[in-house]
Amino acid sequence: MSSPPAPAGRARVPAPANPADVPARTGPARVPAWIVWSLRATATLHLVTVLGQAVIAGMFVTGEVDLLAHHNLGATVTAVLVGLQLIAAITLWRPGRGPLWPLGVSLLQAALVNAQIVLGQERLVAPHIPLAMVIFGLAVSMTAWTWRGPRGAAA
Repeated sequence: MSSPPAPAGRARVPAPANPADVPARTGPARVPAWIVWSLRATATLHLVTVLGQAVIAGMFVTGEVDLLAHHNLGATVTAVLVGLQLIAAITLWRPGRGPLWPLGVSLLQAALVNAQIVLGQERLVAPHIPLAMVIFGLAVSMTAWTWRGPRGAAA
């Protein structure tokens, strides 16, 4: 018995004899888990240091002037961690084949943290405090995304 003719404009594709011969549908490539975890770790640690900086700054302005040295040290640690986050974001993008925008946000964070350090060293408190709020908001957003956004092979 012959099969009915295919509609005009469409070629009939025969069904495979063995269902195992059907190619599996693949979604977007998964980022290796170690890359996802490196970004999660660096973004989370960066956020913790930003929060720590806010606590130390609050204590400093209420009269604990000895905490200025701790605030300076915290700035260095924050800058190092945002630098490591930047490296993790580069790794997420290439070779991890993840999105590019976390790299852009990490670059922005690194630039703002370095600007913040300069403002603090120059004792320019008026722009230093609002910039701290921007840095905090970006750090919270990036950290939240790392924990709900990228999916690694074993994440």
